[in-house]
Amino acid sequence: MFFTPKNLTVASRFFHSLHPTLPPKPTNFAHKFKNSTHQTLHLLLEQCSSMRELKQLHAQIILHSLTNENLTLGKLISFCSVSDPRNLRYAQLVFDQIPEPNKFMYNSLIRGYSNSNDPFKAFSLYCQMVGSGLSPNEFTLPFVLKVCVGQSAYWEAVAVHGQAIKLGIESQVCVENALITVYSVRGLIRCAQNVFDDMSERSLVSWNSMIGGYARMGSCKEALLLFREMRDLGVEPDKFTLVNLLSVCSQACDLELGRYVHLFIEVSGIEIDQIVRNALLDMYAKCGHLHLARTIFDQMTHKNVVSWTSMVRAYTKHGLIEFAQEFFNQMPHKNVVSWNSMISYYVREGQCRVALDLFQKMLNSSVVPDEATLVSVLSACSQIGDLVIGRKTHNYICNSNIAPSVTLFNSIMDMYAKCGAVEIAMDIFILIPEKNVVSWNIIIGALALHGRGSESIGIFEQMQAGRIWPDEITFIGLLSACSHSGLLDLGRHYFEKMKSTYRISPEIEHYACMVDLLGRAGLLEEAMRLVRGMPMKPDVVIWGALLGACRIHGNVDLGKLILKQLLELELHGSGLYVLLANIFGEAHRWEDVKNIRKLIKDGGSIKSRAVSSIEIDGRVYEFTVDDRRHETSSSIYSMLDQLTDHLRPTEYAPSAILDIE
Repeated sequence: MFFTPKNLTVASRFFHSLHPTLPPKPTNFAHKFKNSTHQTLHLLLEQCSSMRELKQLHAQIILHSLTNENLTLGKLISFCSVSDPRNLRYAQLVFDQIPEPNKFMYNSLIRGYSNSNDPFKAFSLYCQMVGSGLSPNEFTLPFVLKVCVGQSAYWEAVAVHGQAIKLGIESQVCVENALITVYSVRGLIRCAQNVFDDMSERSLVSWNSMIGGYARMGSCKEALLLFREMRDLGVEPDKFTLVNLLSVCSQACDLELGRYVHLFIEVSGIEIDQIVRNALLDMYAKCGHLHLARTIFDQMTHKNVVSWTSMVRAYTKHGLIEFAQEFFNQMPHKNVVSWNSMISYYVREGQCRVALDLFQKMLNSSVVPDEATLVSVLSACSQIGDLVIGRKTHNYICNSNIAPSVTLFNSIMDMYAKCGAVEIAMDIFILIPEKNVVSWNIIIGALALHGRGSESIGIFEQMQAGRIWPDEITFIGLLSACSHSGLLDLGRHYFEKMKSTYRISPEIEHYACMVDLLGRAGLLEEAMRLVRGMPMKPDVVIWGALLGACRIHGNVDLGKLILKQLLELELHGSGLYVLLANIFGEAHRWEDVKNIRKLIKDGGSIKSRAVSSIEIDGRVYEFTVDDRRHETSSSIYSMLDQLTDHLRPTEYAPSAILDIE
């Protein structure tokens, strides 16, 4: 069935070497074997240390026609399913050849699959078991519920709960613990609490499951109350209790509760392990108490990668990059979380080149990036418009057989859109199997950014047809599309619909889009009325949109009115002042231009250097005004001089008057 004759001979010799009292070939061997050696065989099955030994024993079972012995085959399936090393495929093959598997066989295989890479097979077996007329018991349902947790199968869990009630085993503590876990993981903490409250007997696992549920919800108060009730009833906590409590403190940044747990550990003298120490370190780090976090770290006799990473993440979170980099460089071993902490920090701070260099070092160190890494890298490419590395990252995802989540799909699409490849972004959008509101927002905003307002509005109409509820970001993209494409009436329509239909209160970004739309259309008085009616104070973006409109339509008087508002804002950047000076310059009001220049110098305004980038032969180069960093800069400027010599002299350009260093 599973073995060649040669294998059977080897198996027979092995079996007889383990059980020398058996004769080699008695005439009534099978009868004696059945009657006198079941206990020996079961003992041998339990003592197997490898699949090779187990297969040899299985050969003996087949050889002596014991394949109808359910007790023996059940032990064999159990070994293959849950022992170490296990072989679920072999267990399934044995199982499939048994005409009527019993409850023990089903339970063993369900338990094995619940811990495997194919957990939903356990649920399939459960359905097969019920369909065959066998009633599950308290040893079946916890592992089926475990699958429901991992697969986010809420309704399946409800069905299993109903089955437990029907069979009268819902009050078994192991079933109740599994129900608490599945409900709390799904965020249904009230359902979990109801199960917990109805328990006649609670184990330590019950308390830990409930405290862990509140920890996942970030509910500090409830977790602490449960802990106190547990202590009042004389139930001693273990390391899982403490880790759950410290976890909720970390999430809620509740330093007071964290100190309470730390004090309990010190006073009670409870023995803690590396996991609890790391949780304590992480709690202080996330609560911003870096001094105590560092103290605990220094006191640890054994520091693992989690300990080091907690310190790196703490320093990056609080912007102490020098300390973070120092710890990162000293780490004996770096995992993907360690690399992600540094890469994501540099992306957040706009140091995208440093982030991309770190990503390359990560790949060179043979650490496999996860989804969080790839999202950060794609975000870096989006910010600096690096289509080269963005495309390489996309290719890496495809070649690594990664099944992208909707978040990763969105990041890929956003990268292509912001790097100018809007058609590829559209192709990615079509490929996303389950789009969320972020997916729609990205493509609406991308089409708006590239001046394809009508297409952007068309996508929004599809979004509405699909009953996807828009959010405030959707309307920023939509109003921006109307602004860039001059769709005045549609812009007004959607701005009103946003408030009346979708009950979304306009934020300053929405007002900026409307001011820009009205300004471009020359409706400067209406734009000013809208600004005066805003529920918040206008910011630099609002005034910038108005100034842009003033320049387009040559409205100097409104420009002077906006100047007064800019002086009240006490801006340190010079961008809007430059724009205002250009308005005056184009109107030949040179005295006003002179006053603006004086304002910039006396007010200490900073003129930011713009950074340009260009892609040549698959490599992106960045440069600024009068940049001499490139190794061939002398040749570049020589060529520029030659080109300049061929240009005809032009009139004095007002737009260049504020080229101040």
